[in-house]
Amino acid sequence: MSSKEKPTLGGTRIKTRKRNIAAPLDPAAFADAVVQIYLDNAGDLELIAKSIESSDLNFSRYGDTFFEVVFTGGRTQPGTIKPDEGERHPYSVIECEATREAILPSVIYIQKILRRRPFLIKNLENVMQRLLQSLELFEDNERKKLAIFTALAFSQKLSGLPPETVFQPLHKDNLVVKGLVLSFITDFFKEYLVDNSLDDLFSILKRGKMDDNLLDFFPSAKRSAEGFSEHFTKAGLVPLVEYNEKKIFEVKLKEMKSALTTQIAEESDISEVIETVKQRVKDAKLPDIEVVRILWDVIMDAVQWSGKNQQQNANSALRQVKTWAKLLNSYCTSGKLELELVYKVQMQCYEDAKLMKLFPEIVRSLYEEDVLAEDTILYWFRKGTNPKGRQTFVKALEPFVKWLEEAEEEE
Repeated sequence: MSSKEKPTLGGTRIKTRKRNIAAPLDPAAFADAVVQIYLDNAGDLELIAKSIESSDLNFSRYGDTFFEVVFTGGRTQPGTIKPDEGERHPYSVIECEATREAILPSVIYIQKILRRRPFLIKNLENVMQRLLQSLELFEDNERKKLAIFTALAFSQKLSGLPPETVFQPLHKDNLVVKGLVLSFITDFFKEYLVDNSLDDLFSILKRGKMDDNLLDFFPSAKRSAEGFSEHFTKAGLVPLVEYNEKKIFEVKLKEMKSALTTQIAEESDISEVIETVKQRVKDAKLPDIEVVRILWDVIMDAVQWSGKNQQQNANSALRQVKTWAKLLNSYCTSGKLELELVYKVQMQCYEDAKLMKLFPEIVRSLYEEDVLAEDTILYWFRKGTNPKGRQTFVKALEPFVKWLEEAEEEE
């Protein structure tokens, strides 16, 4: 053997590695096969589900195509909902009546399919997203069917279908401006609330990032609190209107409290604070009772409390009352509002251990600063209705009440 020749192992055959050649995609054949199952079983979803479960169709590869057949009766052209070539069946979601009775069986049918093939949930997401992106290509009645299906899918908790992806297309401006999103969510709300509570609805909307401001889904010409109330009242969704009004009210209260907390912490001029309150009350149409409650909260929240020094806490609280008495006075303009302030003080002293013994001192300070009238204090003492800590506070206030009564007799 020449020194330049490479040694070889005699009698061996060198095999070349075969490449894995993937079968070409053929969604048309898959769609035709699924359509045929529908036709063979005359749209009976129970029988169709059994036939699909026993079939050897490649669902992992053609999941999107499968749901196109379920929703539209056949394949759709890429990027649209327009029918593509191939067989079609008349038992799709789009072809049935726009009622829950007609659409619910399709939801239950899909649930059965997903139990056997849970990986298809992603394909369902894809197709539902694509359908909602194409709302403008559907007729009104078809959009209603999609809304009813979507509501029933979430109501039935369809294999963890995620609202954050399904609802994503509803944020598209071109759909909002045409009123298509408003129409869709109205039908969705009406159907979903048949079996679920408003809290359930807003839980779904929160996950779908739709709960912050439903007005964003109104065309700009109708985007107002009045437009919201008018639209959903007309649609028979009065509880939704009330729920939204309550939420808006709570947001405005929170915003006002935040603004006042900043001003009081910065020790702004009291006239500026009063002006802020007036403007906020005017803009938000806040009731006087809520204003009184907020004022007391922000005034007390600004106190620098001591951990164990009771006398220091008392001095700090009374100093705060004296500093902001004019602010309280500007809104405690009736016996009813003064009584509400006493109840507010009562509740805070009851719930906060460090303030429990300060109740009579705070009430006396509010009296001395002309925030509370004598008649209000006596009324609370004799006929107050809030039971929280009342017995303890009445006893603690007895010496001051006795002094008031004696002073009244002397006069």
